[in-house]
Amino acid sequence: MAAVDEFLGKVLVVDDDEVIRQLIAVNLTLEGFQVETALDGQDCLDRVPDVRPDVITLDVMMPRLDGWTTAARLRGGDGTGHIKIVLITARAQEEDKRRGMEIGVDAYLTKPFDPAELIQVVRDLAPKKD
Repeated sequence: MAAVDEFLGKVLVVDDDEVIRQLIAVNLTLEGFQVETALDGQDCLDRVPDVRPDVITLDVMMPRLDGWTTAARLRGGDGTGHIKIVLITARAQEEDKRRGMEIGVDAYLTKPFDPAELIQVVRDLAPKKD
């Protein structure tokens, strides 16, 4: 676990399931990340300018705006194309993974996921500190 005074970066956790959203947020907070949450893709896009995350964990199946569309808008947006995106979804088909990679996501984890694996993926994607 990271030292309390070590800042690892900002993560925006996006999932419509409160239990999963809080599980991810707690694990990343304990690891030393500054964590904000969003309820769905539209909420994510609305919050990104204020939060300015380094990494976004993004569910795929959500109301209002799904993860595919959200990721594509982030990749194509002014000032958001650099944000690292981790899709976290129950959709484990190869075509789903391929679709994510075509959009340009940086990592793809399937539910149920191992919290330690998630932490490692986010650590690997977060900006490196000197």
